[in-house]
Amino acid sequence: QVQLVESGGGLVQAGGSLRLSCAASGRTSSRYDMGWFRQAPGKEREIVARIMWSGASPFYADSVKGRFTISRDSGKNTVYLQMNRLKPEDTAVYYCAADPMLVSTHSAYWGQGTQVTVSS
Repeated sequence: QVQLVESGGGLVQAGGSLRLSCAASGRTSSRYDMGWFRQAPGKEREIVARIMWSGASPFYADSVKGRFTISRDSGKNTVYLQMNRLKPEDTAVYYCAADPMLVSTHSAYWGQGTQVTVSS
């Protein structure tokens, strides 16, 4: 079992920044692929960014490339999502997920979510 706890969401004006954190615990969680997903009202959950357990080969959705950065601190079993130049369309509940293989919307381990609201 892997437990994930997100933090760092909130209300920010367009153009501002937030940093989300996801603390992982449980057996071999440090060897898991990790990702950030988001779900806006009335929309399907979508991937935002993903990072391998080694920290290599980060992936970003086109909508956030150049604005968001995913990173992980393996010593702390924590994954971060630095979000800059936020836009109102970034408003959503953001979820952290973990998977021993490739993290996706079908992954087994999820956090409870943290709300990000960007005002125009």
